[in-house]
Amino acid sequence: MSNINKNTIKKTAKKGAKVILCAALAGGLLLGGYNGISYFTEGVQNVSASSDKTTLTMTKSEKKSKEKKNTEEKKETETKTKGSLDVSDIAAEAMPSVVSITTKSIQEVQNYYGMFGMYGGYAPSQEEEVEGSGSGIIIGKNDEELLIATNYHVVEGADTLSVSFIDNNSYEGTVKGYEENKDLAVVSIPLEEISDDTMDQISIATIGSSDDLVVGEQVIAIGNALGYGQSVTTGIVSAKNRKMDSTSGSFSSDEDDNRNGVNLLQTDAAINPGNSGGALLNMKGEVVGINSAKLASTEVEGMGYAIAVSDVSDILENLMNEEPREKLDEGENGVLGISGRTVSEEGQVYGIPQGVFVGEVTEGGPAEEAGIKMNSIITEFAGKSVVSIDQLVNYLQYYEPGEEVEVVLQVPDGESYTEKTVTVTLGKNENKEKSESKDESADESADESADESAQEQPSGDGNILEDWENGILSESGMQFFDGWR
Repeated sequence: MSNINKNTIKKTAKKGAKVILCAALAGGLLLGGYNGISYFTEGVQNVSASSDKTTLTMTKSEKKSKEKKNTEEKKETETKTKGSLDVSDIAAEAMPSVVSITTKSIQEVQNYYGMFGMYGGYAPSQEEEVEGSGSGIIIGKNDEELLIATNYHVVEGADTLSVSFIDNNSYEGTVKGYEENKDLAVVSIPLEEISDDTMDQISIATIGSSDDLVVGEQVIAIGNALGYGQSVTTGIVSAKNRKMDSTSGSFSSDEDDNRNGVNLLQTDAAINPGNSGGALLNMKGEVVGINSAKLASTEVEGMGYAIAVSDVSDILENLMNEEPREKLDEGENGVLGISGRTVSEEGQVYGIPQGVFVGEVTEGGPAEEAGIKMNSIITEFAGKSVVSIDQLVNYLQYYEPGEEVEVVLQVPDGESYTEKTVTVTLGKNENKEKSESKDESADESADESADESAQEQPSGDGNILEDWENGILSESGMQFFDGWR
């Protein structure tokens, strides 16, 4: 399983509300309340397997398919039938397609007892196993795997991942693919490991059209609330086309906002920690949203958010067909041969695209050979969107030297930018070779070793991954821990 070694991120939203992960952490529930914005996830739809690609099977958007002559007739029919189905019937049909996800990871936590004891006010950190819970939606299968959609933050940093089905049987899963900026991930389980009894009781969710939802329409949320098992809540669609910036956690109600944010449905259906990855259903039992966030503060009530499924169907299909990758050992990964930094929000205000600004290109390195030039903005790496330097560094940790990777750039063109796609053959990590060379001369004096070490330390003109791993503050503005800003 691809391990994604990143810490849980808390983000600040408007009016003092916070963005918090909607996956319930066992320790976190005891230490604090739920003030803030909690992420959760909901349903996805049916999948059919072709010879080459696994695809989502979705119902047609009525807005796009119905003919003008039938408009009034269909509206009248919908008015009579919408909301007439019993919630219990819908829940019973949908439950077999919703799963519970339990994760375990090793995290560093502060030992606060040491602040008043033998450590003299210093609180040392220690490693502890942390368990988290979330939800997921069965969106399809191919010849070898059962595929489940969930939120990225549910599986982020997980060392082990267990999926429990409606029959309470659990199986180990792996992360097949993820899109961090959209808070989406797909988990796979080998079909040969799932019992026939379980296969007989589960079903693939039906994906509806979030575009056809109207404000005031009734919806149903299903998920593993607080890790206690599947539960059902109801509400209405309070608003559509809400935007959440994936990096800042701020919300926007501007329908014309084209920033690289997540398009959300707002609902007053109760969404609680553990519901992440669960389904938001319309009254036909179709998945129209993936529960993702909850806005909570002393000033706010009943503001939950779900990812609009119609906006992410293409992303889900790509993740369903992605080849899993193992994280490489330190120094074994490939490099681009650039120095860069994250484009700040202030820079975006002045028209600079969101991504990684290329501050320097190593002469004769992989990036230069591929045609990447200074002042370009990296916006995609191997088909995944890039919004920060640390995200690009994380992607590189899964690719070996010599692999060819497509990189999408925004290149300055007068007062605007032009998109350009290049293929980069990743290079070797030179820092690993330097480290091995230094180990061979360990018999030299301490002073001489210190001098050599200082001379060998890169000055920031290498590549982004090397500089990041070695904590270099270079002219490109990169610094270990503090990031590149």
